[in-house]
Amino acid sequence: MQFLSKTLIDKGWSGDKKYMAVAENGEKFLYRVSGEETYSVKKAEYEMMKRLEPLLLPMCLPVEFGKNEDGVYSVQTWIEGRDAEEVVPTYSKEEQYRLGYESGEILQKIHSIPAPSTQEDWETRFGRKMDRKIEGYFACPIKAEGGDKFIEYINGHRHLIKNRPQTFQHGDYHIGNMMIDNAGKLFVIDFNRVDFGDPWEEFNRIVWCAQKAPFFASGMLDGYFAGEVPMEFFETLALYISSNALSSVYWAVPFGEKEISVMLNQVKDILSWYDNMNSCVPSWYKK
Repeated sequence: MQFLSKTLIDKGWSGDKKYMAVAENGEKFLYRVSGEETYSVKKAEYEMMKRLEPLLLPMCLPVEFGKNEDGVYSVQTWIEGRDAEEVVPTYSKEEQYRLGYESGEILQKIHSIPAPSTQEDWETRFGRKMDRKIEGYFACPIKAEGGDKFIEYINGHRHLIKNRPQTFQHGDYHIGNMMIDNAGKLFVIDFNRVDFGDPWEEFNRIVWCAQKAPFFASGMLDGYFAGEVPMEFFETLALYISSNALSSVYWAVPFGEKEISVMLNQVKDILSWYDNMNSCVPSWYKK
């Protein structure tokens, strides 16, 4: 595909370069570029996105993939709108909840695609990941106050990941990877971390939603479970959030003081929502 112009989009955590590209007929596309060494990984990502196409989800759709003088590239449909994390908090509580509910229904459809039978057992895979995060926490000189509460919760609830199913995962599902188009419709973007795993683990980023728009976060859970969120889910989600929170500070260290501060504040919020991990239902959840 030939483009008349490309405008750099300077946002997001991905190592990809992203552009708004305009084709010869005036149509806009999202054009993503990465280094040649990423070819096999990016090809797998693109093929996984293609698997979602038949579900007719509101998302950036894959259009083209290949290699050119820019590197490994993919072309996706363009969404004209605004970032959900900026817009949604300005809406009424009812509208926030409605859009959150919609996001939960979308995620339920994403999770309808099962993981391949060759996938490693989840208890083994995620157990190893939790151990690695605990080691990283102890090795980091910067400690979040109350971090030990996460370790206690993890060690007391490891049994919850036994025999968990695995499905397709978006990989980074939260309000920061969603858009509201010019007609007010919710779209999901940034599928560059697609994976297979426990569908409930996908909610480990809901803390970003809860901080920005708690009614949106509540709606997401209700939409996913059609209004009946099981207690086992809350217990398991607290485990996944504990694991993520534990690694958040040492993850932020390479990015500097600003990001370290963001993560330290997030840890405070999580401990407050979960009453120092004594409650598994977060205080922001309003049924």
